[in-house]
Amino acid sequence: MPEQDRFRSLPPPDRPNPNLPALPGAHNVPWYGPEYELQEAGTPLSHYLWILRHHRWKILAFVSTCVIATLIVSARLTPIYEATATIDIDRRMPTGILGQESLQSATNDADQFLATQVKLIQSDAVLRPVVQRLKLTDPEEAGNPEALKRVDTEDAPVKLRNLKVTRPPNTYLLLIAYRSADARLAADVANATAHSYIEQTYDIRYRSTLGLSSFMERQLEELKAKVERSGAALTQFERELNVINPEEKTSILSARLLQLNTEYTNAQADRVRKEAAYNSVKSGGAEAAQVSSQGESMRKLIERLSEAEEKHAQVKTQFGANHPEHRKAATQVAQLQTQIDQNTKSILRRVEVEYQEAVNREAMLKKEVAVTKAEFDRLNARSFEYQSLKREAEADKKLYEELVRKIREAGINAGFQNSAIRLADSARPARKPVFPNTTLNLVLAFLFSSLLAVGAAVLSDALDNTVRDPEQASRLFNTEVVGSLPMVKPWRDKLPRALPAGDGESKALVPVAESAGRSLSGFEEAIRTLRNSILLGAYDRQLRSIMVTSAGPAEGKTTTAVHLAVAHAQQKQRTLLIDGDLRRPGVHRMLGIRSDPGLSHVLSNGLKWKESVVKLESLPELDILPAGHATRRGADLLGPGLPQILEEAGADYDLVIVDSPPVLGFPEPLQMAAAVDGVVLISVAGETNRKAVSAAMTTLQRVRAHVIGLVLNEVTSHMGDGYHYYGYYGKYSKYYKPDGEGSPS
Repeated sequence: MPEQDRFRSLPPPDRPNPNLPALPGAHNVPWYGPEYELQEAGTPLSHYLWILRHHRWKILAFVSTCVIATLIVSARLTPIYEATATIDIDRRMPTGILGQESLQSATNDADQFLATQVKLIQSDAVLRPVVQRLKLTDPEEAGNPEALKRVDTEDAPVKLRNLKVTRPPNTYLLLIAYRSADARLAADVANATAHSYIEQTYDIRYRSTLGLSSFMERQLEELKAKVERSGAALTQFERELNVINPEEKTSILSARLLQLNTEYTNAQADRVRKEAAYNSVKSGGAEAAQVSSQGESMRKLIERLSEAEEKHAQVKTQFGANHPEHRKAATQVAQLQTQIDQNTKSILRRVEVEYQEAVNREAMLKKEVAVTKAEFDRLNARSFEYQSLKREAEADKKLYEELVRKIREAGINAGFQNSAIRLADSARPARKPVFPNTTLNLVLAFLFSSLLAVGAAVLSDALDNTVRDPEQASRLFNTEVVGSLPMVKPWRDKLPRALPAGDGESKALVPVAESAGRSLSGFEEAIRTLRNSILLGAYDRQLRSIMVTSAGPAEGKTTTAVHLAVAHAQQKQRTLLIDGDLRRPGVHRMLGIRSDPGLSHVLSNGLKWKESVVKLESLPELDILPAGHATRRGADLLGPGLPQILEEAGADYDLVIVDSPPVLGFPEPLQMAAAVDGVVLISVAGETNRKAVSAAMTTLQRVRAHVIGLVLNEVTSHMGDGYHYYGYYGKYSKYYKPDGEGSPS
């Protein structure tokens, strides 16, 4: 629910809350807002600085202890020396001098390759010879001869925990470092590990090459037998074909078949042509014979026949049919016609003969092509088989020769010790130990202890749920802090004390410090400041009666009420101090006055309250109404009686101060708070719980009490970052616990 809506639901300030029952004799106190709630706000940076100042001695003590302890431990530790051997790996160096190994170039797997070499250096095959040669044992088993026996007999891998293999970034270098209490031993182990690694890489490659050679030699025997079998099969196939070179024979047949196919095609074309001529001559007569291949003589005869017929026609016209020239011309025409007929028959017979010859030639070529093709197909099929056998024989022979060459290269490369991995820098004994690094240990101890101490201080402050300073209280409870009372030493010679009267009763009390002419104490100064803050701050109304209470017991409410009454009376103001704590009265003990009769007698026996008032001769403006005998029926007694007393006292006194029981757990303070003009709530700085203060404020607000504000008691400059102005009171550094109450503040 929004804050403004909560205030709208409340009654106006000039009239009481109608939802609460009217208390007998209660003043018509206006309602002043909603219930109090804890409001967690952000912590300012200055507060963290205050935490550091407040806990500085604890932080310094803890940090100093840690640093000194680190120095002592570092001084007592055994110094450890480190020696480093450098391995250079040249990826461009070939692994062999013959074959593919001599042509190998560096690849882009530098990270993977170097990581593999690091693992190889840390392997058992490299470390075991070093351990056996230098008689190394586990540091925990140093001096134990059984450890070396286990290294020689056990199958478990050997590990050197003090060995470290690293690779500087962007290099092809490997650093083999070993740590030991003996500087010479550290250098020997690093160098021995480097040499063992180089020998191990050579042994691995040599054994691999020898193994490959042995395998290839075994395969060579099998391959040799296979070459012999494939060669014998090829020779046997050549004998079966009865040809020296089946490939050449196949080529001859292929050329012959091509030629026969060409001639067969030409014969087919010639047969078709002659068949057409034969059919033409056979069916067409002299005209067809004339255009045939034999038609030249036929054309001449036809020309002569035409001339003879033309001449015959002229003779017939000129001389007549019976003229001898006519008969001679007719005879000549008949002879030419006979010759043409005979020539036509002769051409027909020649064309027919040529046609028949073409048919026979075509048939013969067709047969020859078929025979040649069959032979070619048969030889070609065998040729494929021959080629397969030949390729197999050649492949076996080539593989055999390649294998022989590889075996020879492997034998030569096996004896070549590659210099791609070499010892670039041998390890030397170190002059200074690398462990312990006292300077680094001290710096780390200082840093971590400082962080831990500061964190613990901040955490303890975060876990602190008490009220510490006015600024915090204002943020949390959204209320005004009207005063802060400093913590002082025991109140000897600083507070009013009883001066024995002649009549046997206590006389008025006066501050000894003031009567002796000395300056006022810091606490009395704070009391006067609190009085002015309460009375002068109520500019909208006149406070005739105030109640001093607290959330819980032993928080200084009685002491504050007494000193507040004394301070007001010293200003020549008529003041009445009422001890309303009927359960555990303490005003009379602080002032050294009688307790009976008091407020309890007035309320229970009907006595006049003015008859029970105690007057102080040393401070005539101050009157005290003690509590009387202690009783638990205070709630029943105070309800109807206290408002009447306050109303009557308001006419005779400038201010009535009521000391009440704690708010939480007792009903009397609620009735008393509703009867007075204002309530002042006392809390002990650094002790009173925030929730208790919030509950007390809420409870007072519910009964329409006018809460003037909060007063923090027992405040020191160490309570918070806002107390720099209490340096004047810093000399009062001890607690005071009077009888029956908490600190005098």
